Amino acid sequence: MVSANQTASVIEFVLLGFSANPNLEKTFFVLILLMYVAILLGNGVLILVTVSNSHLHTPMYFFLGNLSFLDICYTTSSVPLILDSFLTPRKTICFSACAVQMFLSFAMGATECVLLSLMAFDRYVAICNPLRYPVVMSKAAYVPMAAGSWVAGSTASMVQTSLAMRLPFCGDNIINHFTCEILAVLKLACADISVNVISMGVTNVIFLGVPVLFISFSYVFIIATILRIPSAEGKKKAFSTCSAHLTVVIVFYGTILFMYGKPKSKDPLGEDKEDLADKLISLFYGVVTPMLNPIIYSLRNKDVKAAVRNLVFQKRFAF
Repeated sequence: MVSANQTASVIEFVLLGFSANPNLEKTFFVLILLMYVAILLGNGVLILVTVSNSHLHTPMYFFLGNLSFLDICYTTSSVPLILDSFLTPRKTICFSACAVQMFLSFAMGATECVLLSLMAFDRYVAICNPLRYPVVMSKAAYVPMAAGSWVAGSTASMVQTSLAMRLPFCGDNIINHFTCEILAVLKLACADISVNVISMGVTNVIFLGVPVLFISFSYVFIIATILRIPSAEGKKKAFSTCSAHLTVVIVFYGTILFMYGKPKSKDPLGEDKEDLADKLISLFYGVVTPMLNPIIYSLRNKDVKAAVRNLVFQKRFAF
């Protein structure tokens, strides 16, 4: 009876955020706000040019448009909450809102893992089997592929969020994070979380391990094919078509693997520093990476740069 009352009393969570470092909050508020605006503008422009420019109606740019839309959704699910936490003395979030935010952020992250592997497959077919590219990557194929990535990510997130929110939370409702990060929430549960740990491990293998292996094998074949091209100009042109994607993959997966794969400190005195480092890494993964994606693709892709110039040129003359 006492356990039930304690579980029912947890109707909101307190987000600890950077409260232990109040001097950092004002600085981070300005930086994150500027980066969020850059994310909306940069990814919004990429979506606009990939939709409006008929020359970019190809599988690669369709996936890129999905990636940009995904980055906007992902940051919008967490950044407003982070910014509000910097301004509000008591950083609280109700139980249901925490579940929604957890679902959206996990779904977007899982979807991006699958989407990046599909983009690698697209580059593999384009470079290693160019004659079959129109058949293999037809519209009837790449649209369901993209839709499948969204469905897969949302399904995995629904499972993980449901398992986490069904746990009993007995009194301790302080989340040592600035969002409802699922690992931080699981630490508050007063029940056995072995099922959550196992399901999270399986999900990580499916959405992290498998895509990383798939992308790695794809680029082994891509690089081998590029090296067989006789002319230096041909090699440069072939590599330029996948260099932006490879850069995004390294930044995205490098951050995730560092965040979840680094060993935890066993020194209690180092826990505060470790928690701060985890939060900073999470910020980089959740804000900096989505901001870098449109920059990487616009700087390394002549077609995107030309489409952006044409869009600006048309808008200028329209006025």
